[in-house]
Amino acid sequence: MTVMTPAPIDQQEDEEMLVPHSDLTDNHQPMEVVSQAENANTVENQKVEDPPSSRFTWKIDNFSRLNTKKHYSDVFVVGGYKWRILIFPKGNNVDHLSMYLDVADSASLPYGWSRYAQFSLAVVNQIHSKYSIRKDTQHQFNAREIDWGFTSFMPLGELYDPCRGYLVNDTLVVEAEVVVRKIVDYWAYDSKKETGYVGLKNQGATCYMNSLLQTLYHIPYFRKAVYHMPTTENDMPSGSIPLALQSLFYKLQYSDSSVATKELTKSFGWDTYDSFMQHDVQELNRVLCEKLEDKMKGTVVEGTIQQLFEGHHMNYIECINVDYKSTRKESFYDLQLDVKGCRDVYASFDKYVEVERLEGDNKYQAEQYGLQDAKKGVLFIDFPPVLQIQLKRFEYDFMRDTMVKINDRYEFPLQLDLDRDDGKYLSPEADRSVRNLYTLHSVLVHSGGVHGGHYYAYIRPTLSDQWYKFDDERVTKEDLKKALEEQYGGEELPQTNPGFNNTPFKFTKYSNAYMLVYIRESDKDKIICNVDEKDIAEHLRERLKKEQEEKEHKKKEKAEAHLYTIIKVARDDDLAEQIGKDICFDLVDHDKVRSFHIQKQMPFNVFKEEVAREFGIPVQFQRFWLWAKRQNHTYRPNRPLIPLEETQSVGALKEVSNKVHNAELKLFLEVELGLDLRPIAPPYKTKEDILLFFKHYDPEKEELRYVGRLFVKSAGKPIEILSRLNKMAGYAPDEEINLYEEIKFEPSVMCEPIDKKITFRASQLEDGDIVCFQKSLPVESTNQYRYPDVPSFLEYVHNRQVVHFRFLEKPKEDDFCLEMSRLYTYDDVVERVAQQLGLDDPTKIRLTSHNCYSQQPKPQPMKYRGVDHLSDMLFHYNQTSDILYFEVLDIPLPELQGLKTLKVAFHHATKDEVVIHTIRLPKQSTVGDVINDLKTKVELSHPDAELRLLEVFYNKIYKIFPPNEKIDNINDQYWTLRAEEIPEEEKNLGPNDRLIHVYHFTKETAQNQMQILNFGEPFFLVIHEGETLAEIKVRIQRKLQVPDEEFAKWKFAFLSLGRPEYLQDSDIVSSRFQRRDVYGAWEQYLGLEHSDNIPKRACAINQNRHTFEKPVKIYN
Repeated sequence: MTVMTPAPIDQQEDEEMLVPHSDLTDNHQPMEVVSQAENANTVENQKVEDPPSSRFTWKIDNFSRLNTKKHYSDVFVVGGYKWRILIFPKGNNVDHLSMYLDVADSASLPYGWSRYAQFSLAVVNQIHSKYSIRKDTQHQFNAREIDWGFTSFMPLGELYDPCRGYLVNDTLVVEAEVVVRKIVDYWAYDSKKETGYVGLKNQGATCYMNSLLQTLYHIPYFRKAVYHMPTTENDMPSGSIPLALQSLFYKLQYSDSSVATKELTKSFGWDTYDSFMQHDVQELNRVLCEKLEDKMKGTVVEGTIQQLFEGHHMNYIECINVDYKSTRKESFYDLQLDVKGCRDVYASFDKYVEVERLEGDNKYQAEQYGLQDAKKGVLFIDFPPVLQIQLKRFEYDFMRDTMVKINDRYEFPLQLDLDRDDGKYLSPEADRSVRNLYTLHSVLVHSGGVHGGHYYAYIRPTLSDQWYKFDDERVTKEDLKKALEEQYGGEELPQTNPGFNNTPFKFTKYSNAYMLVYIRESDKDKIICNVDEKDIAEHLRERLKKEQEEKEHKKKEKAEAHLYTIIKVARDDDLAEQIGKDICFDLVDHDKVRSFHIQKQMPFNVFKEEVAREFGIPVQFQRFWLWAKRQNHTYRPNRPLIPLEETQSVGALKEVSNKVHNAELKLFLEVELGLDLRPIAPPYKTKEDILLFFKHYDPEKEELRYVGRLFVKSAGKPIEILSRLNKMAGYAPDEEINLYEEIKFEPSVMCEPIDKKITFRASQLEDGDIVCFQKSLPVESTNQYRYPDVPSFLEYVHNRQVVHFRFLEKPKEDDFCLEMSRLYTYDDVVERVAQQLGLDDPTKIRLTSHNCYSQQPKPQPMKYRGVDHLSDMLFHYNQTSDILYFEVLDIPLPELQGLKTLKVAFHHATKDEVVIHTIRLPKQSTVGDVINDLKTKVELSHPDAELRLLEVFYNKIYKIFPPNEKIDNINDQYWTLRAEEIPEEEKNLGPNDRLIHVYHFTKETAQNQMQILNFGEPFFLVIHEGETLAEIKVRIQRKLQVPDEEFAKWKFAFLSLGRPEYLQDSDIVSSRFQRRDVYGAWEQYLGLEHSDNIPKRACAINQNRHTFEKPVKIYN
């Protein structure tokens, strides 16, 4: 799944962005958000033999010194087409590297060209290739979208960090893998016609949900149970999960086109932002089933979820030498099986029930027998009729402190026999009469990497030989090979492209199964049951039938739209109703006046009869004025219709009045009233007559209202109509009033005084102009009003903004609202917030702006007086927000900004504990100051102990900070700052002593290459001239307090640049280390090879959920 969005977006939230860079960057025009599948999967069902494919590698030297915004690679050819890579070294208006695939010869291609490619772009990690960042997508290129890719490929901070391995010797290595495919007409494809099934629309990033919903829908027993959940005609789908799911399933069953999921996600309590976030599918499956299970309680379908999906296994511990066994029965709705290290599903089940020996230091404490050797394992008591298997394609990499995707080949059978090998997966109490033979029903696929991708499903709804691919809106017939073998993952060798890059290489298959659904053979007749209209509640059928009729009606209206026009008629009543309430500027909001849907060929005189019936105004008393948009962007009545025009058709009149050819004709209906307030004929209008509209302003009430209109003579003077205006306002006839002309309000307000003693013509007043008036105020009383005159009030209204303030720690909830002016300065804003909070010192308020796209706070708060006005605080890439976040600091913000905050992990010298301390010091402070501050906070082994500060990254010590180094240069975003006591032996180094680095490591083989993985806490060790490994081992064991039995398994090696040279006890260790500054020589160290027994902290995994994911929550 991908999201098409405007390129210049804050990407600090690491959302996955795939965009054509050029159109969006320059124009900032918002694009419709659509699923990538709408464009991309145009060829999925086509028989294309051996599509042309190739890999291009681009080495960019002196990368950090590139001073161009855009940088192109050399041209390379795939599929007979010319391509090149485009990068933005400093980001395309984001703080990420931006990278795209570009059609190199787009300028010279013929009109109407297009080409379709699946491709991946990668930044190669030159130290550890497994940490390379690769993202893949697919796109149909054309003249409007000549490039496509990732605006936020990877954070610039990570890219430019030399320790990360992406930029080595200032060289960046970029790779592109491109597969060119044949283009077919996507839009002409009819899923219902071709397959009998329809797809689900993607809301932006909901393909993961669509694949799961299709799978659940195609379990008929589940669908039938959903239909039988009690709902009523008074329920609303957006507020009821059962009704929303019933509605969705009904439409999937009976609709002819793809179905929207918005009602369902609304029933979950999700906002738009949730729909643009990729969640975890397994988590959604569990949360949804738990919700439905809860909603089914007390109904006729109670227990359905358990009956379908619930199985049980037994955890046991059995002592070997005494007669003692402990068991615990647990239920499961799905099984999570390992992919890494397993060739197929059976190997995963073998691993699942593998027996663990509890012996040695790990003996089991049996209740009455004490510590005993024991066997520990899991066996299955029963399997459910519908077995959901979640494949662990995503795993947490502790080494890299991030999630990685496992793309290894992993096979799964069409038929799964869980009774194999005499029921080795079953516990003794399992019912052996139940035959656990399963048939594959659906395969849910993830295509892409850990940073994002697309989800779809292969399903065979009736368990026949015919498979179908459900890919958002598109459903296609597929063969068995596509659903099974091609989803195993692993690597494949594509056809080489003659004449280009003929060295064979393997493509990693980034599309692979991540969830399997099997149905038990003995239960399939019950589960694949018939579901028809009798299962659907009458009120639901009626509701959906009505929805369908409305849809057809709208469709018909749309088809006939060219035959009709909409006439919007504004009257004095509308002006009086709206001015001062809905609007202050101009005269009327045309969307809120009476509109008529009229056939274009209807004569206007006939339309007037309809107006007479609607408003009770006889035809002869109606006079209509055309509105005109002026050059200053105001909209005013311009001239009355002449009798000849009224004989024309409505359509012809619309064309005369409307140069922009939209579907509407806007009119003002002038109706004159006699003394008895009944309509009379409108007065004859000459060229000398001007129609003016009048608004009255009351500075005491801060109120502007419409009071009427008048015809005046262009040669007349305002002074001649003052008594009439006073009457309109309810004043005495001789009240002194001031007049102003409201000229325009965009981009700024223009409202100027009118000289009452010169003619209207001299004041350049014309038909449709607006005159605002108010009582004249004595000079001394103007100070008692906030906005004493019309111009100041209109200026206020123009800049008025209601701001919703939210506490930063609760970013979804409004705390309070304040009405402010967009012209408020930074100080004005924080003063108002402090006043609202009852805070004496406004400088303790820190504000953070709102990201309109992610609907989250921006990552960086505002600096003190860092923005000039409220309008700047609310503006975000062509959008204006009305939300600000606030914090209350313990010290004033200017003072905090002068401080540097560091998080330092203090390792106690004698206790096995690490405590994180937050150090806050002035930016000009040194490392020595940090150490002195730390001494006041930590417990030292003795009063005279000396401390040092280290930089630790990927379990290696990269630096000891000198005490005089300025802390403002220290960035603790990527690495750990560690403080520790300096051991006494290091203070008294002899001339032949060495201080060496000692790191823990394990070895891992990946892609036929051995890799060294460091883990644990690195440390320094003093070694003496002539000291053997055996002597050093004694000191290391004592330092680390490792038991003899465990320590005997450890191996010791000298490592230089990642290559181990194993040492014997008799080897002289000092001879291996060169005489040089070891503090910069982290790649030369004494390695301790042993298994990684460090406990994996669950919280670490939680904290490192994909940055583009949130936990799945269904709120209702």
